[in-house]
Amino acid sequence: MRRSFNLYVTVLIGFIATSCVSTESVDHAPAAQATSAVQSPAQLYGPLFEAVQMGRVYKDSKTFPDAIARDDPAVIVRRYQAEKNEPGFSLAEFASRNFIVPEEGNATYESVPGQDVCSHIDALWSVLERKPDRPNPRSSLIPLSHPYIVPGGRFREIYYWDTYFTMLGLEESGRGDMALSMVRNFSDLINRRHPEAIGEGHVPNGNRTYYDSRSQPPFLTAMVDLIAERSGDPTSVYAEFLPTLEREYSFWMSGAEDIGPNEAYRRVVRLRDGSLLNRYWDDLATPRDEAYHEDVETAKASGRPPEDVYRDLRAAAESGWDFSSRWLADGRTLATIRTTQYIPVDLNSLMVNLELTLAKASGAAGLPHKSADYAARADRRKSAIQRYLWDEGRGLYTDYLWHEGRPSDSVTAATFSPLFFGIATKSQAGRLTKLARAKLRKTDGIVTSLVETGQQWDAPNGWAPLQWIAIEGFRKYGEAGLAETIARRWMAKVINVYGETGKLMEKYNVSNPRLVTGGGEYPSQDGFGWTNGVLRKLFVIYPRAVAAPAGAGWCSSKVANDNEPLPDRQIESAAAGSVERLGVPAIRGIPE
Repeated sequence: MRRSFNLYVTVLIGFIATSCVSTESVDHAPAAQATSAVQSPAQLYGPLFEAVQMGRVYKDSKTFPDAIARDDPAVIVRRYQAEKNEPGFSLAEFASRNFIVPEEGNATYESVPGQDVCSHIDALWSVLERKPDRPNPRSSLIPLSHPYIVPGGRFREIYYWDTYFTMLGLEESGRGDMALSMVRNFSDLINRRHPEAIGEGHVPNGNRTYYDSRSQPPFLTAMVDLIAERSGDPTSVYAEFLPTLEREYSFWMSGAEDIGPNEAYRRVVRLRDGSLLNRYWDDLATPRDEAYHEDVETAKASGRPPEDVYRDLRAAAESGWDFSSRWLADGRTLATIRTTQYIPVDLNSLMVNLELTLAKASGAAGLPHKSADYAARADRRKSAIQRYLWDEGRGLYTDYLWHEGRPSDSVTAATFSPLFFGIATKSQAGRLTKLARAKLRKTDGIVTSLVETGQQWDAPNGWAPLQWIAIEGFRKYGEAGLAETIARRWMAKVINVYGETGKLMEKYNVSNPRLVTGGGEYPSQDGFGWTNGVLRKLFVIYPRAVAAPAGAGWCSSKVANDNEPLPDRQIESAAAGSVERLGVPAIRGIPE
């Protein structure tokens, strides 16, 4: 998307008029109203959509956007206009007559009593699998050409960053074919040709039309790395996906060449010293289709221009952390959300990885000058991360409020992202180790933040992707004891819940062994793609981390090959002095 000539003039005048860096932050929204490559249900049905969502016809706001029209959308809209003022008109009856609502998640699937968890996960992949889609203009589903895995529950479509963590388990379950199919689906989405639309060059949040105006944390490079490692011919894998990764990079960096110091445009921010970093964004400033009623009510409570609130809610959805105190001005109230004012540490760690992968892939393709350019970009970004996102006083990485020129006060599990991507120094890793032990490591794993707000990406919840990032990050920096402690605690919680319910959940309460989970816009979901993937992978790394009850093995047939109880053993450093033997079902985590 090109910016208007007026914006170029504005930037040019700014440079001419001042010889020093402006202290006023400037946020340039796209010059024209953004339009998507495809129309969402809110755009297709207009007043009908608003009436259904604001009237709470369906308990879950995602139900109606996922419904399939029984007739041409334009015909249904005309029918609604003709009938809505008739005596006795029922909006619920009209919706039922004109739309087919989706079935509830995995309601037909039942766990096999006594089945070990790895066998359960291996069997569950087929339940969560979706075959290549048939295009249906009456559905909000964006059709994909290859098979894919959905998370489960109300999440009936593929999700971008979920997929990397799901792939970890698919590889260990012998489903590398499915992992490759999902990467190719993402490549197809990025390479869609819609030159006048915002759908160009990115993986949507999910394959729904109402997700097309935003992406999610760009884990595609990490997915390509997984495929390359397994292939035996990594050069050909990087060659296949190099054009795709370049297009995704262009999406995230759109407008970077046109902004001056202390200015932002879409997903890029240039700081006062010229450093270029990224933020989360959404190209629309309207209520989300899948949370229409909730967003309208949040905007009403904010006292701010509704468009600003909608943009920040949508940007938080792009982050995957929807929602969390890390995006809230007062640290507690959703109406104070200001996601677009933060430069996130996890996103910029991912961007370093993207730039380094592009450098590696370009070198393999015989493009040394391009390779050197990407490597230099990665070096500059790493320097900026250390300068702006490392808080020396507190000994942690945190987000940066670019409008205010200061680090965020939040302490969250995003702080471990620079470990996962090898950006932190050894000294910084040592301080993050202390932080983890003192504050973020709980009885059942790594907690998302230190505050309880009722939002799902806050305390007391812990999430599979954040456990994996922390575990792998500490492993890479030689903190094997801490990594294993986190893994054992989280695995124990998941296994305990599975033993009691037969379910693998979206998220877990990691602070209270007696509680499962809570918080957020919707009930906790079971299925669940990334929990399955991370747990399946961890059982390969730590095959005997959790002891099984007599006569059963949680993964004995797959990785452990025995049912012997675990001996007491030292799993932390001598200074930490933590020793634990875990058992099911009476698992209570590893004591401090």
